[in-house]
Amino acid sequence: MSTVALVGAQWGDEGKGKTIDILAQEAEMVVRAQGGSNAGHTVVYNGQEYKLRLIPSGILYENTDCIIGCGCVVHPGVVLKEIESLTARGIKMDKLRIDARANVIMPYHIAIDTLAEQSRGANDIGTTKNGIGPCYMDKDERVGIRMRDLIDEKLFAAKLKNVLKEKNDIIVKLYGGKALDFDEIYKEYSAFAKKLAPFVCDTTVLVYNAIKSGKKVLFEGAQGTLLDVDLGTYPFVTSSHPTAGGFCIGAGVGPTLIDEVIGVAKSYITRVGKGPFPTELFDEVGDTIRNRGHEFGTVTGRPRRCGWFDTLILKFAVRVNGLTGVAINKLDTLSGLKTVKVCTAYEKNGEILHDFPADISDLEGCKPIYTELPGWDGDLSGCKKFEDLPENARNYILFLEKEIECPIKMIGVGPDRNQNINR
Repeated sequence: MSTVALVGAQWGDEGKGKTIDILAQEAEMVVRAQGGSNAGHTVVYNGQEYKLRLIPSGILYENTDCIIGCGCVVHPGVVLKEIESLTARGIKMDKLRIDARANVIMPYHIAIDTLAEQSRGANDIGTTKNGIGPCYMDKDERVGIRMRDLIDEKLFAAKLKNVLKEKNDIIVKLYGGKALDFDEIYKEYSAFAKKLAPFVCDTTVLVYNAIKSGKKVLFEGAQGTLLDVDLGTYPFVTSSHPTAGGFCIGAGVGPTLIDEVIGVAKSYITRVGKGPFPTELFDEVGDTIRNRGHEFGTVTGRPRRCGWFDTLILKFAVRVNGLTGVAINKLDTLSGLKTVKVCTAYEKNGEILHDFPADISDLEGCKPIYTELPGWDGDLSGCKKFEDLPENARNYILFLEKEIECPIKMIGVGPDRNQNINR
């Protein structure tokens, strides 16, 4: 391992936390570069489960530097709760750093996110109402408050005063909500600032120096390729870039400094919220996969929609991320099914599609064309080598590998980091 970027290759929730944790054992620095605390990772470490929201998974390792990059949006209160929770469990925070450029999620972002989603009614996007989108909107409009602003009392007061009147107008006049109080926000966030100030710095220097000195750096992805604001199933996407290119801007590194890009997928596919999902299952098989795979959101607890593996999505992820390898998680979830299906093309209005459509209007109405493969039985959790897997499970992996035209380098056969096969 030198510099490795790890991205979600589907709609997120692919089990990246486990894969990141495996790679983080070798990493000397782990960098989170986009998204906010709406995107969680579940990691099992020393028999204990940790649900991480924004802090990188490398925090579980005492000597690993952990970076929250400039491409992230930070809710100070949520990060502090996460710090306090991890500290109470004996995890040290002295290696954590937050980029001074990262934008801050403010109470008005959450209020507007919630009110806007409610106003959409049946046309809602399915946002988590954590203020992520409105915070990125302010960032792009160049009126956002950044971490550096937050820890400067006078600058924070001036910026908050300038922006709050406009935000209250939106909350009250547009959505009929209740105006937010300047003094309350200033007092609460100033208290956050005092606690977070020791963590804030220019992290791009730290990341660059780590790479140039030959350290092993892991870029930790959140969410998934199909949630990218440009490349995903717009508008049912997030507000940042969870694709490989997002690491360059969100961590402040050039593309030539990333040596390898690993895409994480499940042996089936899930998504949350609204939007077209060609291979979605509405039967007992879908329920079985959901319950066996514990397919409920790390942060929200929302049940995930489940469906068969879709090779068009993975080929798209290989292409737009430049994947050099794929990790397939939760192969064990499919054990016991008599047959398993793989979508290898779509049919729409008599036309056969072999590439994932660029727009959801083209994706809507697509019917999956399946290849059906024999299933397998047995507990896979003890398998240590590829050869230990049942023959039909091996054939399933080999079929996927051939279809997506990218090597499958890791196979997850259980939730623990030791329940993993390296190829």
